Amino acid sequence: MGRLPLEGITVVSLEQAVAAPFATRQLADLGARVIKVERDTGDFARGYDTKVRGMASYFVWLNRSKESIVLDLKSAEGIGVLRKLVSRADVLVQNLAPGAVERLGLGPDEALALNPRLIHASISGYGRGGSYEQKKAYDLLVQCEAGLLSVTGTPDSPAKVGVSIADVSAGMYAYSGILTSLLQRATTGRGDVLEISMLEALGEWMAQPYFYAEYGGAPPARSGAQHASIAPYGPFGAADGTVFFGIQNEREWAKFCAEVLRQPGLAQDPRFTGNALRVDNRPALHEAINAVLGGLPAAEVLARLDAAGIANAQLRDMHEFSAHPQLAERNRWRDVESPVGPLRSLLPPVTSRETDVRMDPVPAIGEHTDKILAELGLD
Repeated sequence: MGRLPLEGITVVSLEQAVAAPFATRQLADLGARVIKVERDTGDFARGYDTKVRGMASYFVWLNRSKESIVLDLKSAEGIGVLRKLVSRADVLVQNLAPGAVERLGLGPDEALALNPRLIHASISGYGRGGSYEQKKAYDLLVQCEAGLLSVTGTPDSPAKVGVSIADVSAGMYAYSGILTSLLQRATTGRGDVLEISMLEALGEWMAQPYFYAEYGGAPPARSGAQHASIAPYGPFGAADGTVFFGIQNEREWAKFCAEVLRQPGLAQDPRFTGNALRVDNRPALHEAINAVLGGLPAAEVLARLDAAGIANAQLRDMHEFSAHPQLAERNRWRDVESPVGPLRSLLPPVTSRETDVRMDPVPAIGEHTDKILAELGLD
């Protein structure tokens, strides 16, 4: 494979937790040099858990292919090193507490005065300005503020998404925004200032239920693992387990009745003609489906669904996902080095015919401090 797309791009990151590290790790995947600035105790995500041979699962996921430098940003010496790094960088990413980067003398205006070609990207909970600017923002709390918990869970109880979805959405928009600014800079020669808030990033992902509720008069109901507005779509019990499937249109509904349930007449039942009626009559619909599928082995149900061309899935736990045959058949796993040895890691999801991706080691705290200081002539 040829040169990585972001080789020659240097990113300095004042990052912690998930959102900013996720953005910069993806830049590193594409070949950018990411210099992660840490305090002497490290990014606090290093201590979230100890499940990966003593390392945190979060940190292993988010920080491969980076260089770690420890700086005391409360000292003039540390600030001097940081300013020198920023003056030479292409991108500065930060998700410090609101106002912290300004107190370091590297707010957007100051940083671009130092380096006019710099792309200055800030990730925060609620964005600059407004009464929520200083409010602490953790992933679950932003899920609440964006309305996600109002549509996730069961009718009796809301539930959070099981991954850090507010952080991930903000990290994705920071990543794509930085790539866009790099393209723009190639034309204009000027840097840029980017701001990404977790609330607004997750809010974008909440647009469909927003439109549904805003113009439909009522919010989508919390429906557990069932789809709130499509039926049948979700889990159904078989004789020895659970299967998931979804019907998208009337052609599929007719095939499902004829080939999976082997009751072709059900497709004409007036309670179930059209998705809206199936949603309205979901209890009766499920009763009719369960009467057939409940007596069949799960393997038989899945085989019938496949034969009928009906989308279906196996509910996998994390160990079963790790052993997923499709990922093995497509050779999607690689070993990434770390301070605790090689760790089996999934390749990034975008593949390119022209270039590979980088999956270099996860750094120890301050592993690259001496090397970076020497490059700056400060050893």
